[in-house]
Amino acid sequence: MNADSSSVSCLVSGLCKPSIAFSFLLVATLAVGCGGSSGSNGTGSTFTGNTTVVLLASSTANDQLSEFSVTLTNLTLVDQSGKTVTVLSAPVSDDFIHVNGTVEPLATVTVPQGTYTSAQAIGESAIPECAGQNSGQLIINEALGDSSGAFKVNLPQPITIAGAAMGIVLNLQVAESAPFNGPCSSSLTDTVTVTPLFNLTSLPIAEQPTSTANGRMQSLRGIISSINAGGSGFTATADYSMNAGYPPSWQVSLNSSAAFQGIGNASQLAVGMPVDMDVNIQSDGSLLATRVEVPDTNTSNLDTAYGPPIVVYPSGYGLTTPVTDALQVGQSGDLTSVSGLYGFDSATFQVTGQFANLQSLPFTPVFNAANVVDGQNIFFSVHGAIQSLPTPAPMTTVELLPQTINGTVSSVSSVGNFTMYTVTLAPYDLFPNLAVQPGQTTLLTNPNTVVVYADSNTQTLNSNSIGVDGVFRFYGLVFNDNGTLRMDCAQVTDGVAE
Repeated sequence: MNADSSSVSCLVSGLCKPSIAFSFLLVATLAVGCGGSSGSNGTGSTFTGNTTVVLLASSTANDQLSEFSVTLTNLTLVDQSGKTVTVLSAPVSDDFIHVNGTVEPLATVTVPQGTYTSAQAIGESAIPECAGQNSGQLIINEALGDSSGAFKVNLPQPITIAGAAMGIVLNLQVAESAPFNGPCSSSLTDTVTVTPLFNLTSLPIAEQPTSTANGRMQSLRGIISSINAGGSGFTATADYSMNAGYPPSWQVSLNSSAAFQGIGNASQLAVGMPVDMDVNIQSDGSLLATRVEVPDTNTSNLDTAYGPPIVVYPSGYGLTTPVTDALQVGQSGDLTSVSGLYGFDSATFQVTGQFANLQSLPFTPVFNAANVVDGQNIFFSVHGAIQSLPTPAPMTTVELLPQTINGTVSSVSSVGNFTMYTVTLAPYDLFPNLAVQPGQTTLLTNPNTVVVYADSNTQTLNSNSIGVDGVFRFYGLVFNDNGTLRMDCAQVTDGVAE
């Protein structure tokens, strides 16, 4: 379909592939509507030997940017004597927005024990993205800015590397790295001075990790690339993100306690399957999967993507079934364009098996083709050739995934065993920003508000008590409950100024 026969308008800077930045404009009036070392460790004993270190990606962000892909090529630690130790020497990429308040492994390395007081990083690219609507136009702009060369790494306090294993967290300070005040400009003229700033901190590993603060990671998503003999584990490559062409790979072990969803047991795993995993860092630095979900078991001609839809139409292009124009924060296989039309026609809708308390919620958590809304974090799979517009590619599986929202608490109450927080979102958040668009049915009665439910399973990692007018980040599943957004909350962290 060419520009003369379509109401879709694209402004592209570069090429539509993961390693190149671009801008995309979709008009909403569519037809569809080392060696060992020694020294003191401060406890009277002596550093000796090496420690296995898991390098983890994380970020601290509000909801102004929908993606921030960073590719690192080198990371070194500098000890008290000025000696440098290389932690990362090969390129690795990640989208740091999808780990806002959570963690994801980038690499596992061996580091000489000692106390490190500074760090240095070199990057190939750092590309922020905004998304939203402006004056009736849907916009995805990945040409806000870019940065390469030396990236700043701040150590809030010295990091002591000791013991058998530990983690260190590379936390992107998003507001300082790319100061952007939304919304996206319909003229695609937004520019941002990108100066990546990371905080690097240590992360202790608990014997039985319970949260992102002590070695537990939830909803790691990737594609199986190899399987260990005897079914003792597998290697998965993280889902690709736009402008992040070097996704990390994870060697994951399994034991008899692992829970399987979508399949019966480890023997049914196969190369090419997508997986959604909960993983614990072990005392030796290895990764142990406690839950492995396979949302689509058919690996034939499989393409997958995840991220928030930016417009969902009740009908379009002569179809009677909903289609979505998906903002592909992560992608793999042949889904190499930034966006496209995908049909819900015969798709199976499901909710990630990560949350065990859905049946006890004080509302009915439903996710289906009739109530999916712009801004929800979804996974979907497609089989067969991707069709050209205006024909939507048929989805096979659509799964609701957890996400992080940043907002201001306007009220606190309780219902049953849950504490209920009414959270007001900033206008640039995708939910209010995309809720009312030409050509689609408005499904949300108050898109500026999310009602958050927390119970005894919710990890509260915030430093200040949750109260009215406080700003916090909430991580969980967001449902559209008859026009009201409600979250089943798994974790709370300190918020970021809006």
